[in-house]
Amino acid sequence: MRVLLFTGKGGVGKTTVAAATALRAAEAGRRTIVLSTDPAHSLADAFDVELGPVATPVVDGLWGQQLDAQERMEEAWADIQSYLVEVFQWAGVGGIEAEELSLLPGLDEIFSLSDIKAYAESDEWDLVVVDCAPTAETIRLLSLPDILSWYMTRVFPAGRRLNRLVSPLLSRVTTLPVAGDEVFGSAHRLYERLDGVRELLTDTRRTSVRLVVNPERVVIAEARRTFTYLSLFGYGVDGVIANRLLPDEVSDPWFATWKELHAGHLAAIEEGFAPLPVLRGELAAEELVGLDRLRAFADRLYGDIDPSAVLHAGAPIDIRRRGDQVDLTVDLPFADRDDLDLARHDDELLIRVGPYRRALLLPDSLRRRQVAAASLHDGRLRVTFAATATTATTATATAADRPAGATADGRARVRS
Repeated sequence: MRVLLFTGKGGVGKTTVAAATALRAAEAGRRTIVLSTDPAHSLADAFDVELGPVATPVVDGLWGQQLDAQERMEEAWADIQSYLVEVFQWAGVGGIEAEELSLLPGLDEIFSLSDIKAYAESDEWDLVVVDCAPTAETIRLLSLPDILSWYMTRVFPAGRRLNRLVSPLLSRVTTLPVAGDEVFGSAHRLYERLDGVRELLTDTRRTSVRLVVNPERVVIAEARRTFTYLSLFGYGVDGVIANRLLPDEVSDPWFATWKELHAGHLAAIEEGFAPLPVLRGELAAEELVGLDRLRAFADRLYGDIDPSAVLHAGAPIDIRRRGDQVDLTVDLPFADRDDLDLARHDDELLIRVGPYRRALLLPDSLRRRQVAAASLHDGRLRVTFAATATTATTATATAADRPAGATADGRARVRS
């Protein structure tokens, strides 16, 4: 069973690529379902068929679905929403406005993750193709399992116990609605629906992310940042689709400058994303809408390549012993030393790249070791853990017990 996630800057053609990939895989004999996690759905438009919130047949062996966040909310969010509506109404917010405010941002992404997991665990499908939202939303989507796991293991149990203790007192001194145990139970059930999603999506044998780019400077720059952030969260990118390239048949002198620019950008894509394979999708003479046009596009894009195969193998995070020391290596392609921050807190390694941060839970073999050094070279962050096992406390260390390469606040100095 394979999962393919397609993402890219808005307007690069990722929906077309995802739809064409799913169609080609289905016609090759793989039971395929393609999902849209983009709130601005266009998957149905690409196929030129009606798609709804449940799996709908497109052709033999292929189903499509456009998620309806409202319907999923009614299934899994009802108790929580009812409580939030009560709180908003208590604060003076009108009924309709309270209902709107109770639909928290990111709900559709959470429900998308639960659908991906359900289809992947089912025996009904060989391939799940996901047409993701534009890159910023995709990064938020794929970081949710980490964030929710952290919350549910550290904050949720204490919050639930505290609520049981203080709710009787609060009900005597205020009219503010107090969350009942059914609200916490609903949140826990929602989390259980997502349990295992991270393991699925970071297993590079089962799940691959493919970046769709256009030959434009701004688009390529965003794709490079996306590649870094996906690697930061442990997701494997196995290929890049350079889409809407001017075909060789275009010989009008008016396009000469554009063709020269495209050639330069394509060379930059192939060099910058190496060793990832770069598949080429040419600019079509007409809109890529409907099965016939999608089929022809997929034929040109993949050629003899199996679209469901792993196009590039490799794990973004690696742990290896080097003598008495241990190296933890994280792929952070295109990361810049000035944008990178590294710290240690208890059994977590805190990595920040630009605005994104990840708490990497260290394996047992590294939890009692201190960070000895850190370096960034050719897009790979290598964190070396000392040979002597010592008890890791917090990110704050004194000058006497601070490891080599670390600052007084517990942050490691990252060498180039």
